[in-house]
Amino acid sequence: MSEEHKHGDDCGCGHDHEHDESVFIVTDDEGQEREMVMVYTFESENMGYAVLLDRNDPEADGVIFRIEEENDEAYLVGIEDDAEWDRVTAIYERIATQENESK
Repeated sequence: MSEEHKHGDDCGCGHDHEHDESVFIVTDDEGQEREMVMVYTFESENMGYAVLLDRNDPEADGVIFRIEEENDEAYLVGIEDDAEWDRVTAIYERIATQENESK
């Protein structure tokens, strides 16, 4: 998996491209289902990660999931290890800062 920028309908990135959304139904800690859109993927320590935003609340904070593959299928897994969580959130914060500075 390579690092790539996934675009949403209102990404404002200036690229001329079709907007395809990768929508996932995610159940939160309170049992509520939310439609989440994958907006960004990145790698760290040979693991892939995806950043998802709430489709109905794009201003809310993104959620980071680890991408795992099994039998040629990819699926999203919550990150429960505190050290891994701290590492990937720091990476994503750097990426987000760079994205904002380039606008």
